[in-house]
Amino acid sequence: MILRGATLIDGTGAPPVRDRAVVLEDRRIAAIVPDRPPRSGAALDLGGLTLLPGLINCHVHLCLSGDADPARTMTDESYAATVVGAVVRARRTVEAGVTTVRDLGGREYAEIAVRDAVRAGVIAGPRLLCAGRAVCITGGHGWRMLGRQADGPDDLRRAVREQLRAGADVIKLVATGGVMTRRGPARGAAHPRRAACGRRGGASRSAPRGRPRHGRRGHRVVLDAGIDTIEHGVFLTEAIAARMATQGTALVATLIAPHAIVEGGLAAGIPEFAVKKSLTLRERHLESFRLALRAGVVIAAGTDAGTPLNPHGTIVPSWRSWSPPAWSRCR
Repeated sequence: MILRGATLIDGTGAPPVRDRAVVLEDRRIAAIVPDRPPRSGAALDLGGLTLLPGLINCHVHLCLSGDADPARTMTDESYAATVVGAVVRARRTVEAGVTTVRDLGGREYAEIAVRDAVRAGVIAGPRLLCAGRAVCITGGHGWRMLGRQADGPDDLRRAVREQLRAGADVIKLVATGGVMTRRGPARGAAHPRRAACGRRGGASRSAPRGRPRHGRRGHRVVLDAGIDTIEHGVFLTEAIAARMATQGTALVATLIAPHAIVEGGLAAGIPEFAVKKSLTLRERHLESFRLALRAGVVIAAGTDAGTPLNPHGTIVPSWRSWSPPAWSRCR
């Protein structure tokens, strides 16, 4: 198969290329050649379109619907319905051009079953890296919906090993509070330093990767432990951002998540506690993002897809839904 007529972007930062064709063999790119009518073989005219590498979304939840109250939806529906929904969302994601995602918390490992079905070619979907259950303290953020509660170093190690046994590719540690849990603030450390998940100490020795959440003290704890990425990063400081840049810790900011909650608000049916928390932290979230940019922190794209009014497959919004005023404040 030869793909002709498209503008090509290779993802390296090089200028777009025209007058080139892409040759596919066994569903893989075999060559880039001058664009001219082929002497033999099938050709597909992509005139007016653009070809580029598959996009990556580093933070999704396939088991969450993205409706106004996804936690209630998942609680009320059967497990079978959750699996069917995750399959549909996986297909929607890859059809939007997102070919790799990290799923950072699902329901009873349904997302891992979807991952394995995609790998086996049974269903359509992106390449999936899954965390299984997010490891949190008892009663901590996400405990009711996505979490595996654990207290103390030994229990944390056990929790991490359970996720690895279930097939987890990465480990997500809920190091502080969060928006989508009714009780408790969004900030404040949830685990002591020696119990934190990272490259050194605590659960890290059996964990391939770690993923913390919001909160200034939580950031310090997980940076001390050698964490790989920080999700959301709402309450960053200049000192924390500088440490992230020095240590090579990436930020997955998920700026759209609280923004969508605030914009939808109570009128959309979003729980009041989530709206109130998002109102208090949205501007601080943007400030933290700017701090990270100025400090030279590596930024990875992630949306927290599945949270309220934050559907899957929308990491690149269409021109109809794009909102310049909201996004321009990130600059």
